[in-house]
Amino acid sequence: MKETAISIRELTKRFGDFTAVDRISFDVYKGEIFGFLGANGAGKTTAMRMLCGLSFPTSGSGTVAGFDVMREGEMIKRHIGYMSQRFSLYDDLTVMENIRLFAGIYNLTPYRTRRRAVELLSRLNFLGERHTLVGALPLGWKQKLAFSIATLHSPEIVFLDEPTGGVDPITRRQFWELIYEEANRGTTVFVTTHYMDEAEYCARVSIMVDGEVRALDTPAALKRQFATDSMDGVFRTIARGAKRAE
Repeated sequence: MKETAISIRELTKRFGDFTAVDRISFDVYKGEIFGFLGANGAGKTTAMRMLCGLSFPTSGSGTVAGFDVMREGEMIKRHIGYMSQRFSLYDDLTVMENIRLFAGIYNLTPYRTRRRAVELLSRLNFLGERHTLVGALPLGWKQKLAFSIATLHSPEIVFLDEPTGGVDPITRRQFWELIYEEANRGTTVFVTTHYMDEAEYCARVSIMVDGEVRALDTPAALKRQFATDSMDGVFRTIARGAKRAE
């Protein structure tokens, strides 16, 4: 039987009379790459914030890395990594200064910080860039560095919020190679994306519409179910009747 990294049941988030996330339920397995898709306004960002311990649910139940989403948000934050599309690194600090800063936030010892920094920079071929300001790096390099720093403390789960937005197709493919490497080490990867071709890279995919999970399965099974040869076709069919938008 597969071990679960995330398990939620009937998870709901309301803001006054507005239900942003409406009784969603699913499991994510350890070491799985799980795609979390949805159009603007579907509720996926609100759902992810609850899973990351940044927002408490209105109702429902669940665990992330073994910790209760209703009561143990701080413990969840200690056992996950998170990469935001909008903000992940400090442009006015060097590559190495960013690594040291986040290592301190993650409470890594000086010895482990040095060891993990060498591992990270070697894997990215960034050893020669360790004193370069992050703001001077190409966007694709910054995205790969941000992902690696999100896994600096060897978290059980890493959450990626549209991590490849704005980068070219070649860099996107390289970024996904890093994701596969991390999953092969046993890390669970929970990723949102608006690129439907990237959904093909996930072991399973869920699709949210109007705050509800309307579909959840492997990409191949979803394409068979909706009689289409692409995840874009699946998404368009499911989201066609969406009432909400940002």
